[in-house]
Amino acid sequence: MRLVFSGTPDFAATALKALLATRHQVVGVYSQPDRPAGRGRKLTPTPVKQVALDANIPVFQPQSLKTAEAQQELRALDADVMIVAAYGLILPRAVLDTPRHGCLNIHASLLPRWRGAAPIQRAIAAGDRETGITIMQMDAGLDTGEMLLKSITPITENDTGGSLHDRLADLGGESIVKALEHLEKGELNGEIQDESRACYASKLSKEEGHIDWTLDASAISRLIRAFNPWPGTYTDLDDMHIRIHQAEVLDDTSDKHPGTVIRRDRDGIDVACGLESLRITRLQLPGSRPQSANDLINGGKEILMPGQELH
Repeated sequence: MRLVFSGTPDFAATALKALLATRHQVVGVYSQPDRPAGRGRKLTPTPVKQVALDANIPVFQPQSLKTAEAQQELRALDADVMIVAAYGLILPRAVLDTPRHGCLNIHASLLPRWRGAAPIQRAIAAGDRETGITIMQMDAGLDTGEMLLKSITPITENDTGGSLHDRLADLGGESIVKALEHLEKGELNGEIQDESRACYASKLSKEEGHIDWTLDASAISRLIRAFNPWPGTYTDLDDMHIRIHQAEVLDDTSDKHPGTVIRRDRDGIDVACGLESLRITRLQLPGSRPQSANDLINGGKEILMPGQELH
């Protein structure tokens, strides 16, 4: 089949690579406009654009798909299917109806669970036991179209936003290839979503990473894992901003005020929470690289000492 692919970040680039390894023909790629990156703020191709350039596929980067010019460009590609993965632009009805089989979306949750921008991180933070990929027939709503194929993966106690992202990216590539096989055979059937089970995975913000020590230790631990590597979690000690990279839940509940450092040794820094306590094992001080609690102690800094209060 003749495919058009639309996507921007690494998650989408993984799916594009999977499609390029099939016998289908990717006739055009759409991606967000290049953005400044790095210290030099140099315009940098998106991960999807770079994959397309390496494969000598035409790349289109319109600011919007609502213009007549952009829609005419798409029609000229004469696509059987448009594959969409984390593209970042709204697809108007005229675009959804252009390919012969419409537009298929690679969504990183088991719909209708976690519609929206950040399904991977929200699933971890909520304590979900599993997640996956849903291949969906796109309609005018936000992740509301018919579900065509689902692939499930467990969420382990060690998963971070980064590790789950990478696993789902691979699963997304496998799933869209499988969905296209079913489509060619006329075996791709849609299932309507149950609206009563829908959750909204709102966009992540750095402010959400500010740890509230009155929460249960398990909820804080999940947030730390979910927001690793981005946007990260942090706490404040006086006027010092401390990033927390890794932590584990301890099943003892302290009578100290939430946020109080209970003990500090080479295994970690234990902090009182609303329920149970949290052991910080890897952290980052301002102007420093991430380090273990052991390295912090070896450095001789009198920071995060018992009795100090984090906020």
